[in-house]
Amino acid sequence: ASDNPSAIVIRHDFSVSGIQFFSPSSFSQQIGLMTRSAGYQVPPHRHNPVERTITVTQEVLLIRSGNCQVNLFSEANIIEHSIELSAGDVILLAHGGHEVIMKSECDILEVKQGPYAGDQDKSPVFP
Repeated sequence: ASDNPSAIVIRHDFSVSGIQFFSPSSFSQQIGLMTRSAGYQVPPHRHNPVERTITVTQEVLLIRSGNCQVNLFSEANIIEHSIELSAGDVILLAHGGHEVIMKSECDILEVKQGPYAGDQDKSPVFP
């Protein structure tokens, strides 16, 4: 696996024992998967204020229902990877251009740094 992938996909049927993080420490979003048995308790805690510098927006998409295709673009605006996603799959879009094409009606949960900065936040990709 690359130390700086353009995306990370976690399929709906992937499982781990315990906890596993997939994103490198250089990412501004951290993504992991946790499997714990009944009765396991994450001790009560809160997160301390930690100043971080974020220079790129990274998005996490959770496909709740439906099927879609995610195309990942190179710096030269060429599709480098095309990924089919279905209900339960998760993708972290780390860097580079991307598009999402709905293959059926989709319900997608999106998580990213905010607030959305409008035109300042995006540049079009012309394949």
